[in-house]
Amino acid sequence: MEDFRRNLAAVRARIDAAARAAGRDPAEIRLLPVSKTVPEERLRAAWAAGITQMGENKVQEAKRKAANLADLGIHWALIGHLQTNKAKDVAAFADEFQALDSLRVAEALDRRLQAAGRGLDVYVQVNSSGEASKFGLEPDAVADFLAALPAYSALRVRGLMTLAAHTDDADRIRECFRIMRTLRDAGLQAGTVGDGQLSMGMSGDFELAIAGGSTCVRVGQAIFGARPTPDSLYWPANGAE
Repeated sequence: MEDFRRNLAAVRARIDAAARAAGRDPAEIRLLPVSKTVPEERLRAAWAAGITQMGENKVQEAKRKAANLADLGIHWALIGHLQTNKAKDVAAFADEFQALDSLRVAEALDRRLQAAGRGLDVYVQVNSSGEASKFGLEPDAVADFLAALPAYSALRVRGLMTLAAHTDDADRIRECFRIMRTLRDAGLQAGTVGDGQLSMGMSGDFELAIAGGSTCVRVGQAIFGARPTPDSLYWPANGAE
């Protein structure tokens, strides 16, 4: 538990410093710890250390953890690609879904949520880097996609999400975040992107993301430590967190 407290404090200190350097209020930036691959007993210790929100990539793993840790009241965010046949599971346990990029998935989620009498916070995923291996809408498709989402009333659109380019080129990473901010601002003007949250930034680039306007950073290894399982088993694309 003390390790988690120390890691959490260190990450939050970095977030605060990055926000101040960008002339922003640190309170504007939410930290979403990414708990994929982390065993449930360690998540109980993390919760005791103050981690009450957790992000997961795979529906099956997230569903199991949500059931087995139900007594803790954790806020579960699904941040990985979703197939329509898993919509029922997500509608049953998730508090938010940050990877919406298909109207078929929107329809499937809405139908399941309506049946369950629930709503779900969603972020629209954008492929800001143009990398073929990544999920997400092309930037040019975002406006029309957002305009179509009010038809699915159980979905509460909160904002946009992206994975920046998997590179050491800081300028290319910054350009991904600039694209996202431009899309978000257009969505706010059109009234289609909720309160305009921007989920972008991970362990390796969240300071750049905060400078670029991020309101939610997804951090895993800097909090939970290195993963024994390669990211390729969790993301069909580069990086996730």
